Amino acid sequence: MAGLLGALGGLASPTLLAFGFEDVAQKAKSLSESAYEAPETNLPDALRELEYEDYAKIQFRRDQALWSNEDLPFQLTFFHEGMHFDSAVKVNTVVDNEVHEVSFDPQRFDYGDLSIPKEQLEGLGFSGFKIVNALNRNDVMDELMVFQGASYFRALGRHQQYGLSGRGLAVDTALQSGEEFPAFREFWVVKPTPESQYLTVFALLDSPSLAGAYRFVLRPGDDTVVDVKSRLFLRRKVEKLGIAPLTSMYLFGPGQPSESLNYRPAIHDSNGLLIHDATNGWTWRPLANPDKLMVDKAPVESLKGFGLLQRSHDFSDYEDLVDRYDRRPSAWIEPQGDWGAGEVELIQIPTPNETNDNIVAFWKPESLPPRGEPLNLSYRMFWTTTEAKFLDPDLAWVDETRRSQGEVRGNDLVREPDGSIAFVLDFQGPALESYPGDKGLEVEASVGNNGELVASRAVPNQAEGGWRVFLRVKRGDEDRPVDIRATLKDGDEVLSETWYYRVPANG
Repeated sequence: MAGLLGALGGLASPTLLAFGFEDVAQKAKSLSESAYEAPETNLPDALRELEYEDYAKIQFRRDQALWSNEDLPFQLTFFHEGMHFDSAVKVNTVVDNEVHEVSFDPQRFDYGDLSIPKEQLEGLGFSGFKIVNALNRNDVMDELMVFQGASYFRALGRHQQYGLSGRGLAVDTALQSGEEFPAFREFWVVKPTPESQYLTVFALLDSPSLAGAYRFVLRPGDDTVVDVKSRLFLRRKVEKLGIAPLTSMYLFGPGQPSESLNYRPAIHDSNGLLIHDATNGWTWRPLANPDKLMVDKAPVESLKGFGLLQRSHDFSDYEDLVDRYDRRPSAWIEPQGDWGAGEVELIQIPTPNETNDNIVAFWKPESLPPRGEPLNLSYRMFWTTTEAKFLDPDLAWVDETRRSQGEVRGNDLVREPDGSIAFVLDFQGPALESYPGDKGLEVEASVGNNGELVASRAVPNQAEGGWRVFLRVKRGDEDRPVDIRATLKDGDEVLSETWYYRVPANG
């Protein structure tokens, strides 16, 4: 009998009963088996009608940060409901294997000069939370990661500034039926120890089409790394399921100059989509701000990685002292395990200004499990400003894409436009260092069925190193896009990633 009691006592140990991913997954499975219920909102008009600048006046008091007086490497602060953040999320902590809900208290917020009656603050909640950490200085707790709004989140590495966002999931993005926005409804944050090098966050996702469980393991550093584990359960058939979605902004840059005079050479959070797959290698897709919605799909048999990148971090490429686009990170996604066949989809949406996120990229699986069976996917996210270290060292990459009108130089040395579109590509990387200037490199270039390749050539860039490629293309139908590809080669040897640009219709 003593032996049996000892065995039962072992089964009941705190370690085995600790709250974890499987607990959230069971909640998600149960949720998916019932009808969807939209979250309630009781937001008063005084908060719902706030403009952004007024909403930003509502600040969580830093002296009220969770764990602020415990000398821990991570702390939590919280966002107030308001504006379009009109439903509360439940935030829990996991402490010594016990779950505790973090209660909302208006006294923990500073409302600035806003006049909101106290009675209207009763019964509200948090719209999200921040994770802070001594990321840049030992004596200052800086923002490290934010969860707020649907399934959106953002993270930062050392000396970076917020730019693009991640999402838990994208559903039916850019379909005529309308996009569905799954949302994280509840979070569980595992309390760290003084020695913790990472923070674990669990999240429960819900939407009309599915429910899901997530685990985020956050590791701060020069490149902040987030390991994501997910398990999804469908309620109904989904036409387009976007995994590891990234959302960013592209207004203009050297590849698509501003239509109006602007002292800034570029305004964007990202300037390209990079895809690495086992079959087609590395493909770089410079972004565009089209006149109308543009959706592109890249079939992938075995995905090795993809990301929306900000390839330049030189201040002179942006010249913006306020928004500091040079400090915006790239986000690189590396699948953990085999995701199978699918496609990487890039969605580019017209925008007249930089306040709109108009770029979306995600991986879409070729097939989905039937209702009731889970879809398990894990991946690692890098929030980085040192993109080159994720690339193949044997291949050069496109450091810059510049667009201009095509021109030819006459016998009188005067340049005249020839009706073509010109692209100037600067390739960099160790793969080119062994090629002297007197050795010619081949440009393998092609144009889709709506264009003509007029000329292509490569020359050594004696000013900055690497090689410069010149392309001139004539478009057929102005109302249709034109696709252009270019790769540097030495005979049969491929020396660079593939540059693939889609010139927008009428663009």
